[in-house]
Amino acid sequence: MMPSGMRKFLDSGTLFVWLCGSGLMVSILMIGGLLLLIMMNGLGYFWPKGLVEFTLNDGTMVLGQLTGREVIPESATPELPDGKFRIQVKVGNRDLYGLDFQWLDEDQIQTREQPGEVLSIERREWGKFFGRIQAVKKREVVLATGNMEGLKAVKPLVEQMNDIQDRIHHLQHDIIGAVNYEIEAIRLALRDLELKDEQETNEWVDLQKRLVGLQANYEEHTKMLRALYDQLNEYSVILIDANGREKDLPLGQIVRILQPNQLTVFGKVLIYFSNVWTVLSDEPREANTEGGIFPAIFGTVMMVLIMSVAVVPFGVLAAIYLKEYARQGLLVRLVRIAVNNLAGVPSIVFGVFGLGFFVYAVGGSIDTLFYSAALPTPTFGTGGILWASLTLALMTVPVVIVATEEGLSAVPMEYREGSLGLGATKVETLLRVVIPCAMPGILTGLILAISRATGEVAPLMLTGVVKLAPSLPLDSYFPFVHLDRKFMHLGFHIYDVGFQSPNVEAAKPMVYVTTLVLVFVVVMLNLMAIAIRNRMRKKYVGSAV
Repeated sequence: MMPSGMRKFLDSGTLFVWLCGSGLMVSILMIGGLLLLIMMNGLGYFWPKGLVEFTLNDGTMVLGQLTGREVIPESATPELPDGKFRIQVKVGNRDLYGLDFQWLDEDQIQTREQPGEVLSIERREWGKFFGRIQAVKKREVVLATGNMEGLKAVKPLVEQMNDIQDRIHHLQHDIIGAVNYEIEAIRLALRDLELKDEQETNEWVDLQKRLVGLQANYEEHTKMLRALYDQLNEYSVILIDANGREKDLPLGQIVRILQPNQLTVFGKVLIYFSNVWTVLSDEPREANTEGGIFPAIFGTVMMVLIMSVAVVPFGVLAAIYLKEYARQGLLVRLVRIAVNNLAGVPSIVFGVFGLGFFVYAVGGSIDTLFYSAALPTPTFGTGGILWASLTLALMTVPVVIVATEEGLSAVPMEYREGSLGLGATKVETLLRVVIPCAMPGILTGLILAISRATGEVAPLMLTGVVKLAPSLPLDSYFPFVHLDRKFMHLGFHIYDVGFQSPNVEAAKPMVYVTTLVLVFVVVMLNLMAIAIRNRMRKKYVGSAV
């Protein structure tokens, strides 16, 4: 028989309070530990590390950055109970070695040094190069030889080449891209006239003249582009690795040259923030393992905004009907059960539905009715940011319905009765009294929807997300917002870099960086919604939400 003291303790509920508090504390510690791990690996990616040059017992030289140290498996002996250690070195020079990292046994290392003259060269392809400069050339003419003289000659040339790269980017994306956009619009207009059998009209002739002029303009800009590329290939630098192996590299392929072992703390801090800005503002390169993630950030935020615009009206209207208008009976109970069960359906199922209904059925019909001139090339009949957003809206609408119903239930009945008693209609009562008071509950549903949808990947893979999007869904071309375009997403970027990259070890830092940015984006979107909700709560103090 249970002692009376124990029974009183259990009846008081203190045990369950402590269990609940302990579970909450464990959850907070796990979440905090996970965020700390992400921050340590993500934020550390931007810090410029020094270069170490190793001399092995066989005379081989290895130059690179220290990235790890571990015990060699099964190396423990009675003399060495802790085993032997090995270190991991990021050697770069992927085009020479075929790998980015190399393991070195510590007992095979003869010396290790940090020479001040060694260079870390960030390239547009093949990752970083660690080594020294042997010579700088213009075509076949040698301009400088030796590491220090070559570095003095190269630095201003690299800035010049970067300026040319910016001009090439502007010419390709802004000027030639605009010409291509107009040419494609005229081609579709001509195709439309051809389908209507109106080839001999004045409009046809005018379009043909404009097309000829645009094609001449395109050829002129293409010649300018070729001339800029020739300037990129005009200068080159001969690099050597730690063992004297040569690499001839055009200067147009170099982004930046550093001497990491000679950087001061202040210099490293400046480079750190420069690296942060580069990742947040640039486009990706090297199979998404180098460069920036701006298109993925932009695509994620825009997709969430479109989803929010779509999910809130439908979710709120459905909740209002179920709570305020529908006769409470068996049918309504079945609908609520279906809504609750819909929230537990796997996300990939929504992706398959979005592909079949939104992309093929709705998008295909839109192409047939309004974009027949572009067929068989689909416009809306293929994956795009609109269909991905609507798919996620469909997936999260049960959350909004449930939260909105809870918010409507929390509005005191006296509010409704007082409004009706003063002569307001039911619609006016809903619009001016009930819905404003229930707005915190509605925004709670939106917060939950944003939290779930932002990190979803599986439905997006079927409805519009891509590894690399050539154009953003928002640009300066009419109609400015292009909902038919494919887009990049931070969640898919993590999946692609972490699991589809040919060099997983080299891509690992970018996985942590993208994860950190995704967490930050989710937090910022939620904070915005929470701030609006708190403002609503203060405005409508009588709401019980």
